[in-house]
Amino acid sequence: MNQSPTEPLKRTPLHAAHLRAGARMVPFGGWDMPVQYAGVKAEHDAVRNAAGVFDVSHMGEFRVQGSGALAFLQHVTTNDVSKLKPGRAQYNWLPGVSGGLVDDIYIYMVAPDEYLTVVNASNITKDWTHLNAHAGEFDVTLTDESDRWGLLAVQGPQTESLLQPHTDTDLSAKKKNAFFPAKLFGFDVMLARTGYTGEDGFEVFTDASEAETVWDKLLAIGLTPAGLGARDTLRLEAGFPLYGHEFSDTIHPLSSTYSWVVKDKTHVGHEHIRMAPTQTLVGLKLERVPVREGYPVKVGGEVVGHVTSGTSSPTFGHPIAMALVNAEHAGADVFDVEVRGKDHPATRVQLPFYKR
Repeated sequence: MNQSPTEPLKRTPLHAAHLRAGARMVPFGGWDMPVQYAGVKAEHDAVRNAAGVFDVSHMGEFRVQGSGALAFLQHVTTNDVSKLKPGRAQYNWLPGVSGGLVDDIYIYMVAPDEYLTVVNASNITKDWTHLNAHAGEFDVTLTDESDRWGLLAVQGPQTESLLQPHTDTDLSAKKKNAFFPAKLFGFDVMLARTGYTGEDGFEVFTDASEAETVWDKLLAIGLTPAGLGARDTLRLEAGFPLYGHEFSDTIHPLSSTYSWVVKDKTHVGHEHIRMAPTQTLVGLKLERVPVREGYPVKVGGEVVGHVTSGTSSPTFGHPIAMALVNAEHAGADVFDVEVRGKDHPATRVQLPFYKR
């Protein structure tokens, strides 16, 4: 997302903590965010093998309340929100009126007629406008709580054992997508067993004024601070799409492997979602040369698509990428990716690259 040269970057409640930890800060979606601390590989490995913590306070939070809250959310999303019960969360899509996605989001059911939605940081204003444009015919109240919350993602196989001594809740009893109030280091928080790394973990919703203290306490019990760089390598290994790369206003979302997010119901843009996509998202493995977003993907010398995300995988030690290719070529076993005028062979592999 381009930032106006006269518009200052926004800061999360943890900005000072990142500077203390020696983070390298970069502009991201209008925010000043940490891209790395000790280094991307060290942070990536910490999350894969132990536990790390990410600042995701730049994400947006909208509360949806009222007797029409469920009907409204069913209207503006593709997944079946009626399946949620209080204390459960669900991955979902906001489809566009004329195709593509406005955003991909998470919905947390707080209580009957009350939900909390978490949206991508760069889409907060767009999502807020879109939701309000469709709210008029429903008995629903929307509240933008984005400035209220600090949001920390604690991720990795040791997350539960590290957090358990410091909370009043039996974490082992909480399944994936659980959402519940708890005490953490004596603070009132909401915990969600959700995340974006391919590992187990909990996302911690805390009052913005208390976020820095909670962050410091998490580091003190052995969690590794991790930045945007590791978040990207982790999510790419796990085959998770990122809005602006694998999803957008113009990319058909069913190009991805996420057709399960679209349920049999009428919703905004449902006639466009049900049209067959002309592209397919594929996973690619390369031997040596890392590839980046936008690089041409070829079959037999013909350009059939482009890379949407690419990195050198810290877990596997070779480059990996996701690419959108013409549907008729998606079954090819071998592609070429053009890097600075030279073609490099890439083998198609099934997504995700990594699964614990």
